Amino acid sequence: MKKPIKLIVLSLFVFVFALNHAFAQDKAKQIEELISKYNQYGQFNGAALVAENGKVILKKGFGSANMEWNIPNQTDTKFRLGSISKQFTAFLIVKLAEEGKIKLDVPITTYLPDYPKASGDKVTIHHLLTHTSGIPNYTSLPNFFKDKSRNPYTPEEFVKTFWDLPLEFTPGEKFNYSNSGYFLLGYIIEKVSGKSYEQYLQENILTPLKMVNSGYDHADVILKNRAAGYEKRGKKIINSPYLDMSIPYAAGSLYSTVEDLYLWDQALYTNQLLSSKSMESLFSSYIKAGKGSYGYGWFIEEADNGPAGKVKVTEHGGGINGFNTIIYRIPADKNLIVLLNNTGGTVLNQISESIRAILYNQPFTMPKMSLALELLDKFSDQGVTAGLDMYNKLKNDPAYAVLEGDMNNVGYQLLQTGKTKEALEVFKINAETYPKSGNVYDSLGEAYLTDGNKKLAIINYKKSVALDPKNEGGKKALEELLKK
Repeated sequence: MKKPIKLIVLSLFVFVFALNHAFAQDKAKQIEELISKYNQYGQFNGAALVAENGKVILKKGFGSANMEWNIPNQTDTKFRLGSISKQFTAFLIVKLAEEGKIKLDVPITTYLPDYPKASGDKVTIHHLLTHTSGIPNYTSLPNFFKDKSRNPYTPEEFVKTFWDLPLEFTPGEKFNYSNSGYFLLGYIIEKVSGKSYEQYLQENILTPLKMVNSGYDHADVILKNRAAGYEKRGKKIINSPYLDMSIPYAAGSLYSTVEDLYLWDQALYTNQLLSSKSMESLFSSYIKAGKGSYGYGWFIEEADNGPAGKVKVTEHGGGINGFNTIIYRIPADKNLIVLLNNTGGTVLNQISESIRAILYNQPFTMPKMSLALELLDKFSDQGVTAGLDMYNKLKNDPAYAVLEGDMNNVGYQLLQTGKTKEALEVFKINAETYPKSGNVYDSLGEAYLTDGNKKLAIINYKKSVALDPKNEGGKKALEELLKK
């Protein structure tokens, strides 16, 4: 007896649905095991959410939101976002442009008439959005963290701390990441809207999208489920240094949860808040940046997916005292990875790429223990010889890896505590391991300079700039050294 066609189709649909569900469960299990291993090795402590085809397949907390009280991270734990905040600021600027309240191609003095004309007449809002303004990045200025980061400022007061500085290059000429540009965008939002940045953000994004666990962070406000921020000192965890949240402002002062960032991601596929044309402008490639390009508040790149071919990724990371974050989107398939970490800088790009590989059934590498964490205590407590002995003993151990970021952090921790010779050895190991990284030679150059070896400082700064022509800090250091 023949089955009715409708029954056959229904059975096929149920079978495909069950198969997809099983695949999603398998991927979720692999992702959870991956992140758990990173957590075990001290390389992730936070909350994660992964969506495939727009549907959440994993959301979970790992480690502690508060280590003193042993409170676990949950999916509704609130984390400081750092520079993920920039995409919200860019969105608000584009919304104002869509409403005809600002123009993106006019000088910023149009909206900030008191801004020094020598630079303000040359810099447009588009330049600020794309990090091509040439305005120096205030967080890179000498003694910024020591002299300014703990003090409260109004936006008007803080803008005046950098607005007289000369431009580092002709606006539009190149990409140079600048928190100053996004701070100015927040100030412009206030001037044009007549509302505080915080209020305008709340009314135009957070409330419409029901992002009830997101907002502008204030240290004095009692915030339920707020994660404490920590930083690593080798194997030790310490409380992160205080930062007044008026400082990051529109460049980095927001907090959120993985669940709220999923709501944000889903809204970006709609025209609920912006027209299609305006939405497209956020994700257009305007200037080469790193491995890809930069849009308005988003990095854009083509990621190699093995036999599956290349896939377009739009992403942005954030780093702020005690926190490291990333939102990683693959729009073509509505895939999303959100990782929010509360133990300072860690390998979120590496984790994201492994999760992407799992989503596309590609091979991926499980994490290894960071050799840098073993080396810090040894170099710090027992000196150069003991540190090098430890390195030579463990460098070929398959359980360990030399992670560039961790080694760089360890080198600077040693440098900042006066252990210059030890720092030099750590930076040398990093340069030997990552000979194509401009950053490792920049750090090595700085260590040689601190040690008083001008000749080797110049050699390494030259290598750094050759490998990374966008290294403006290295260029300045080299220029000063060659003058002497």
